[in-house]
Formats: sequence, structure tokens, C-alpha cells
Amino acid sequence: MVSRLVWATEPEPTLPFDGTDQTLAVTSIVPPLSGTRFLVVTFPPDSVFFAPGFDAEAAAAENLAISPGLAELFEADGMHATPTVDYGIVLDGEIWLELDDGRAEFLHRHDVVVQNGTRHAWRNKSNRPATLAFILIGARKGK
Repeated sequence: MVSRLVWATEPEPTLPFDGTDQTLAVTSIVPPLSGTRFLVVTFPPDSVFFAPGFDAEAAAAENLAISPGLAELFEADGMHATPTVDYGIVLDGEIWLELDDGRAEFLHRHDVVVQNGTRHAWRNKSNRPATLAFILIGARKGK
């Protein structure tokens, strides 16, 4: 898995932009209320996670390092939810979006998904990586 934080804003950004790259100071991939994160994530095929030499401990440690604040929200089966509105765009490949109610949506290149704090998991059942772009906007959790 490869996760790249492209850009981040904190709440109430001001214009004109003063040239300060807020991305360098990010301590959590999950943005605060009204903050944003722009990520590009490449998901390996699920078969990688079931390969004989796969080191689950090392993978978990790596995920914590590259996705602080987000990795801690992952359940053992990959399901997770964030207090964000997420815009996702499939840039390359295909991937399944598994939802909390057991429903799964098959997404192809250029498909777009919008999530509102939804509990979900990404499943790459193909034999090649899938790359997605995500824009996360920090929001309040509903009651």
C-alpha cells in the first residue's frame, strides 16, 4: 500500500495564500473540523495480504507511520469510519467499496464516490494495484 499526502489545509485557511505548506506539519491524516486532506492511495491486490510471506505486524507498523490518525481507526477486517466527508476518484484500476450493511459497490477507472462518515473498507479483488484520489473534509459526527 502506498499513501501520499498531496496537500492539507487546517480550519479557516486564509487567502491570499502566504506560501506556507501546511502539509509539512500534518500529524493526522484525518482532518479537523473544516480542515482538508488530499491523498492519493495505491491499494495492492488483496492477495498480497494473504501471501505466505506477508508480515501483518510490519504492515500495521508501516500503515501507522504513513497514515497517522487514520490507521488507528482501522478494524481487523479493514473496516473504518472517519468524521469526514470524502470525495473519492478511481484514477487507475478497479476496486470494491464494501459498506457497513454488507453491500459492495464495484468501482472502475474514473468512477467517483462520496461518503459521509460511512463505515467502509476497500477491497482490491483484482490482480493489479488500484490507485484512488481522496479529498477528506473534516466534519462533525451526527447523533
